[in-house]
Amino acid sequence: MKNNIKILIAMLALSVSATVPILYASTDDDSKEVTERTKSDLPEANVRLAKVLEQPLAPEIKILGTVVSRNDANIAAEVSGRLLHVAEIGTRVDAGDIIAELDERPLKFQLADNNANILSLEASLKYNQKQVERLIKLAESNNTAHTQLDLAISQRDMASQDLARAKVTKERTLYQLERTKIRAPFPGQVIERYQQAGEFSSIGRQVVRLVDTTNIEISAQAPVKVATQLNDNMLVELDDGTRKFSAEVRAIIAVGDDRSRNFELRIKAPAGKWIVGSAIRVSLPTEQLRTVMTVPRDALILRQNSIYLFKITDDNTATRVDVKTGMGKDDLIEVIGDLTSGDRVVMRGRERLREGQPVKDSQSST
Repeated sequence: MKNNIKILIAMLALSVSATVPILYASTDDDSKEVTERTKSDLPEANVRLAKVLEQPLAPEIKILGTVVSRNDANIAAEVSGRLLHVAEIGTRVDAGDIIAELDERPLKFQLADNNANILSLEASLKYNQKQVERLIKLAESNNTAHTQLDLAISQRDMASQDLARAKVTKERTLYQLERTKIRAPFPGQVIERYQQAGEFSSIGRQVVRLVDTTNIEISAQAPVKVATQLNDNMLVELDDGTRKFSAEVRAIIAVGDDRSRNFELRIKAPAGKWIVGSAIRVSLPTEQLRTVMTVPRDALILRQNSIYLFKITDDNTATRVDVKTGMGKDDLIEVIGDLTSGDRVVMRGRERLREGQPVKDSQSST
């Protein structure tokens, strides 16, 4: 029995001694072979690629702008009178069209009185002129005093001035008659009526609001700190919620509000149908342009302690690159890492991608 136990122990010792060298030999070279074999066994991933781009970029802020009309006025009456007609809300008019009309009969009565007064003064002036002529002839024959002649000349001159004033009064009446018809100073649309037909209007009282809906632009309140990055005629990006486009800055109102620390910016409205009052987002640079490496935001993989992406090597396999992010613009973002312009990175299909896995681009990126 003891001999059998000794034989069994000896066999176990030989077995252990035979296996130890094999395990020791497989800890290095064989592990590499296993790793390479594991990589080669990974299936080819179907991904979509994008290129790393080197381009100028500047950090931006987005502010809210509003489509406004360059001609927006409350049209008031210039004479007093009863309103006979006021244009309906929504009426479109051209410059010079009648948008409201006042009763002109009182002014016509006044005009008739002016004409009668002028005729009377003309007759008076004519008489005084003849009186002066007669006194001049008498003065030549020394049959009258020079004081009488001077008085006649004075009366003639005063009659002449009275006639001039009467004519000015008539011109004023004609001007008021013309102003009984309230005309549009610019083309636009009546959007509000402050008075109705039949009401009495006085001088300076608002009758309608007229807005030019074609001559429009965008007004935005920008922080004072970005003023140094802006200049007239520069292009800025606009976003109305459905499309993005560029437009020129028409004017920078270089006066800031002491409470909000904002100043006004006027931007030319691009061609298209715009409703006055529409909201527009305006992107403004906060710093000077600088050249950076950018990738689509979708290429980034965000983890709690790291941000990385997958770069595609020349043999079409994925390799992980840790990056830091910087400023962004639209769907592009600045990345800092082991990347150069033109490198291919994975933009779609990155969720289950593994280090060293072969890939195939499902769609060429522009």
